Amino acid sequence: MNRTTVYATTTGIPVRQRPCAGAREQAKSPAPAVRDLRDRPGGGPRTLRFGPRDLAVVTGLPGSGKSTLMRRTVPGRRVDSQDARDRWAARLPAALPYAFYRPLVRLAHYAGLRRALASGEGVVVHDCGTQPWVRAWLAREARRRGGTLHLVLLDVPADTARRGQRERGRGVSRYAFHRHRTATARLLDAVERGESPAGCGSVVLLDRASADGLKRIEFAT
Repeated sequence: MNRTTVYATTTGIPVRQRPCAGAREQAKSPAPAVRDLRDRPGGGPRTLRFGPRDLAVVTGLPGSGKSTLMRRTVPGRRVDSQDARDRWAARLPAALPYAFYRPLVRLAHYAGLRRALASGEGVVVHDCGTQPWVRAWLAREARRRGGTLHLVLLDVPADTARRGQRERGRGVSRYAFHRHRTATARLLDAVERGESPAGCGSVVLLDRASADGLKRIEFAT
């Protein structure tokens, strides 16, 4: 049996559904289950657990801590484009700009994602937020396997995200950051209005403090 409800194991309480803006909108697109874990320093959950055939997408601004969160909390299958970029960067001259081998990184990332999905296991996926077709692909795959797509959204101020980029020694252009910021703000506004992100069955909102408090993102067996 696939349990698609998100659980925070410190409380054992499933995510709660946030009311929609109106009955007509709710009838057209049911609101996802939303758990807002922001502004809960020290009191947030330690574990997020999803159903065994579910998929989880971690999204947010560049530098918000998506890759760090995934490396630290996901003991099972995870697919992060940053890992693909690091593998290619290790093979190539350090002076070569990323723009020259970005297509190779994307090809390797999506090939790795396809392999992970073919396993039939739960997978946590890094989402840059500016490629809606990727989330649509994951939603279709979740439905095909009888599971649910869950969105984990890191809500981090732009200045904090830029600082995170500087600390890791890698950044995106001002234009690219603006695109990411616009996409993330639009997604966050929609969730806070009770509008369902396409294909998502639940949403977990994290700020930096609640993300730091998480210990595991896992799938039930």
